[in-house]
Amino acid sequence: MKEGIGFGIDRGGTFTDVFVVYPDGNTDTFKLLSEDINYPDAPTEAIRRVLSHYKNVDIPRGQKIPTEDISFIRMGTTVATNALLERKGEKTALFITSGFKDLLKIGNQARSNIFQLNIPTPEMLYDEVYEVEERIYLDDPTCEMDLKFEQKVGLNGQKVIIAQEIDESKLCGNFEKAAEKGIQSIAVALLHSYIYPEHEKTVKRIALEHGFKHVSISSEVSPMIKIVPRAFTATADAYLTPIIQTYIECFKEGFENNLEGVIVEFMRSDGGLCSIKEFVLYFSPVYFIFSFVGSKAILSGPAGGVVGVSYTAYDEKTEEPVIAFDMGGTSTDVSRYAGHFNEVIESETDGIIILSPQLEINTVAAGGGSRLFFKNGLFVVGPESSGSNPGPLCYRRNGFLSLTDANVVLNRIVPEFFPSIFGENGDQPLDYDSAYRGMEELASSINKSNNAGREMSVTEVALGFIKVANEAMCRPIRTLTEAKGFDTAKHVLACFGGAGGQHACAVARALGMKKVKIHKNAGVLSAYGLILADVVVEKQTPHLKAIGSSYNEIESTFKKLIEDSKESLTEQGFSENDMKFERILHMRYDRTDAIIFCSDLDGTFTEKDFVEDFEKHYRREFGFVIQDREIIVDDVRVRGVGSRFLAENKKKFSKTEGKLKSITSYKGYFENGTSEMHFYKLDDMLFGDIVEGPAVIIDKNCTILVEPNCKAVMTEYGDIMIEVDELKEKTNEKEEGISSIHLSIFSHRFMSIAEQMGKVLCRSAISTNIKERLDFSCALFGPNGHLVANAPHIPVHLGGMQSAVQSQLEYYGKEGLKPGDVLLSNHPSAGGSHLPDLTIITPVFMEGTTEPDFFVANRGHHADIGGLVPGSMPPHSTLLIQEGAIFKHFKVVDDGKFREEELTRILKEPGKVPNCSGTRNLRDNLADLRAQIAANQKGILLLTELVKAYGIDTVKKYMNHIQSAAETAVREMLKEKASKTERSETFEGKTYRFLTFTDYMDDGSPISLNVYIEPETGDAIFDFSNSGPQVYSSINAPKAITTAAVIYCLRCLVNEDIPLNQGCLAPITIKLVKGSILDPREDAAVVGGNVQTSQRLCDVVFGAFGEVAASQGCMNNITFGDDSLGYYETVAGGAGAGRNFHGRSAVHTHMTNTRITDVEILEARYPVILRRFAIRTNSGGKGKWNGGDGVLREYVFRRPMKLSVMTERRALQPYGLEGGEPAKRGLNILLREGVYPISLGPKNSIDVHPKDIFELWTPGGGGFGAD
Repeated sequence: MKEGIGFGIDRGGTFTDVFVVYPDGNTDTFKLLSEDINYPDAPTEAIRRVLSHYKNVDIPRGQKIPTEDISFIRMGTTVATNALLERKGEKTALFITSGFKDLLKIGNQARSNIFQLNIPTPEMLYDEVYEVEERIYLDDPTCEMDLKFEQKVGLNGQKVIIAQEIDESKLCGNFEKAAEKGIQSIAVALLHSYIYPEHEKTVKRIALEHGFKHVSISSEVSPMIKIVPRAFTATADAYLTPIIQTYIECFKEGFENNLEGVIVEFMRSDGGLCSIKEFVLYFSPVYFIFSFVGSKAILSGPAGGVVGVSYTAYDEKTEEPVIAFDMGGTSTDVSRYAGHFNEVIESETDGIIILSPQLEINTVAAGGGSRLFFKNGLFVVGPESSGSNPGPLCYRRNGFLSLTDANVVLNRIVPEFFPSIFGENGDQPLDYDSAYRGMEELASSINKSNNAGREMSVTEVALGFIKVANEAMCRPIRTLTEAKGFDTAKHVLACFGGAGGQHACAVARALGMKKVKIHKNAGVLSAYGLILADVVVEKQTPHLKAIGSSYNEIESTFKKLIEDSKESLTEQGFSENDMKFERILHMRYDRTDAIIFCSDLDGTFTEKDFVEDFEKHYRREFGFVIQDREIIVDDVRVRGVGSRFLAENKKKFSKTEGKLKSITSYKGYFENGTSEMHFYKLDDMLFGDIVEGPAVIIDKNCTILVEPNCKAVMTEYGDIMIEVDELKEKTNEKEEGISSIHLSIFSHRFMSIAEQMGKVLCRSAISTNIKERLDFSCALFGPNGHLVANAPHIPVHLGGMQSAVQSQLEYYGKEGLKPGDVLLSNHPSAGGSHLPDLTIITPVFMEGTTEPDFFVANRGHHADIGGLVPGSMPPHSTLLIQEGAIFKHFKVVDDGKFREEELTRILKEPGKVPNCSGTRNLRDNLADLRAQIAANQKGILLLTELVKAYGIDTVKKYMNHIQSAAETAVREMLKEKASKTERSETFEGKTYRFLTFTDYMDDGSPISLNVYIEPETGDAIFDFSNSGPQVYSSINAPKAITTAAVIYCLRCLVNEDIPLNQGCLAPITIKLVKGSILDPREDAAVVGGNVQTSQRLCDVVFGAFGEVAASQGCMNNITFGDDSLGYYETVAGGAGAGRNFHGRSAVHTHMTNTRITDVEILEARYPVILRRFAIRTNSGGKGKWNGGDGVLREYVFRRPMKLSVMTERRALQPYGLEGGEPAKRGLNILLREGVYPISLGPKNSIDVHPKDIFELWTPGGGGFGAD
């Protein structure tokens, strides 16, 4: 490497950060705007300015910049991210296996916001999609389907069946069509190409022969199992790579000789640098899988900061883990470092899934530009952002009240210490007065609210919003720590970025952290991280075999991948002494999807070491290991590292000899009142200088707030280390009235507790239903069993669990419960939904109490608990005892003892019922129940910490007030609806505004609702008394189902981000008739009521309110299996259209939100072939606003099994509203031997044979308004 100036440049959305290293070892830092009319490219302008100063010669803009003094340029860039978010990538076509052209539109079928009726449809990156006539099957010796096709050997030695070779003639025709439409870039994703890539390579070859500019094939971009994320990744790569290539070429053209002789490297999402020379090799026969291409560049900007933290904040001697905290204008990024980078395989950005190892960086929509609101008695920060233009009010561009304004009002940001770059001409200072006036207006509105309690000052309101924002930023940190088994308080908070220093102390204090470290280059740490980063080359190949039977093969693969990596690094100028190779296995237990990265840093691991490392990580993250289960290696990977710059420049600072003097002071307002706040310049500080809070340390690139009871010390290397002590807040047991600020904070804390319970359950469970399909819910409840907060999991669980908790409380009484008790229930008359949904309830006792102070509970769907059929979802059950094991009031843990023997007896009891079996998977039942118990223990731990911080009376008080906030929102919604409703009816002697609607189940049973709304108070009666009688089938719905449907619908109709809790039901009286389909007798079959009638209940409520047409009204429950296996899934359909929006196609609606199993996973684990999975075009109802379409899913069975279908809307169509047309009904068709059609009707069980095809046609959603 030649001598000269080195550049680390991080091109962000607003600012470009620059770190310069001169030949003599001196450094410089600065920022400039990423977009400016005075120059075309910020990184080029930065280099021009530095060289002009260094050479003392003005280099005019537009003139090629000389390169003789440049040694290297390292860049992180948001070019790919911005192109993705703004949808400004290359015009792209996707070529995918025939039968799956809609696969990316369907995705995993889940919706991101369960309460949003207008479900957004992700915008696809491709402009055109074409089907490739080809098909690969996996060979399975247990299958009995006679497949007389050619066999080949895949990359891992597994046999594959070439069911159909590529139809090259049709492929060429489609390429010609794509070219005629202006397509420049091609993405290719064919089923099972991760293991047999030859078909994709053929498509790529033919595409290049047709002259396309760029081709991304999924087997090269992301050679891992799962077609949906792999296809998304290939599409993103094809969409973004040409944009990156164009940017790099334009950048090079600004320099003499196109930067020949200069090392130019870019940061990738995995935290490694890559040479732009490697980029060119993407098009050659030698392929480097982690070049700087579109799919590897999404996190190019944030990754530099994480690398910077790894070098500057982590101490190898103490090994204290670090949380990186990067707060920007619109969002905050957090990550964890404990001696190695934490990676994830799969992530999502703006609806696009990326399947590729990348740094684990969690983002929350809270930044300096986050807008401030007061809604339903709550302080709300974001997610809307004021952006950089117009920006916050203080930017002098008629912007919006934002978090930055709150910091200005509190003098944490002082205009005189900020650049004068604001106003119309970009030459004005920050405007304190505008920020204050905006906050004053909002404070006035808050004080007029009944929830405000005593009147609040402007500074109190400003501080309140900052505290709410801080709590929001704590949640993703807890996800990185507590949710993975780490103690948050034992971390160091490493703060960087422009805004983070103003919030770091408060965030650390809220999380119990004692240290905050702010590096001297914190304001430009992402650029500094680029200087310190290593060049990384990664090689990866699929394996998909048990480690025990294939370790010799793994060792051989490692050797080959290391040689390939070494060759690549050598070509980039590294000697072997500069190289390190990390050996990585992607490991998981058989029949699970939770992958653990196991790394061998020095090449010494044996098979035993890898297994022990896997079990250690698995036990820490999930709380257990699975005995007698094979460990599968999905992928073998080598990370080759080339190091040019060995260490951070540890230049020591002089030791102070006198007391540091402040440059000025301002009044500051904090939790404990107003204090004098001294200001200091970072440049004035020397080693050993101490700054006692409250104070502000000013630097040209960042502002550091040292809060009260905090002490900042300058280290010998010029960094700031802040010691954080506890600060007693005003909120305690003696607080009078309520605080809207603390109402908002407690809302976050309660929700966070439920979320962390869910993380623990997901981590600890071993069944596919809970761990992968996420068919579970967690919540916490007040002392009377009222729902306080829940994580946004499965809607049908959420409202119903409250009934289960109250049923146990009524049965045992508070005096009948004691510490160490855990309750298990699934009975419909005790608040259950259907028997497979097992609810675990734990009473919470604070220290010194003899009665429960709170309850925590979770409900999880168990794959089998016995009964008539595998999967415990019998379509034709007529009695409850045919549907599985029954628990009404059972202490699964009594006085701390797990009652395994009695639990096992009850789970086996269904075997005594004629034609029924006991549980078919006892081990999974026991393991998942233990996981559910562990999830509740996590909730208890977090509740205990909350009570310790605030006092039990305060926590209970805010539990009640959180419910009042939800109640207020629902009442306001109902009063508004009443004001727009003309029809009135008298009910029980009073006059109400009246709504009514009736719909019918496929058997003709009516679900009828009359709604009576009191227009002045917002009270309402939901009267289902005219619904049909209990039926002799399984579609009876327990009372808890109706409660869940009503609370869900009310939350959707409010259409604001309010907590879902008992308060939503406070204005509501629900009337049911005992012995009806909605309140059946105790012995009634109910398994279909949970999954079918619940959906119809939602359609009826929404029909009465007239806001949205019927959705598919069904969950499309499909099970198949035999004595050795069982599979269960629910399948998407169409969403109903509403006022001013179309219904989304191919999505789960209303009471469910479980994910669909990826096609490649399904075919790898079960003896079926999925022949087609597509949107059922024109199945949605037409109207001014069209209903969403359903889907078509075709299964081919490869061996004899039992197929069970439990569906609805096969006889009656999903209705339209206000002139909108109804949607098409669903169909369940079995083709015997793939030829003879048989209609299975809505509910049936049938024996299927090899070559039988089952076609599932799901209903669409109704239309809204006359077309």
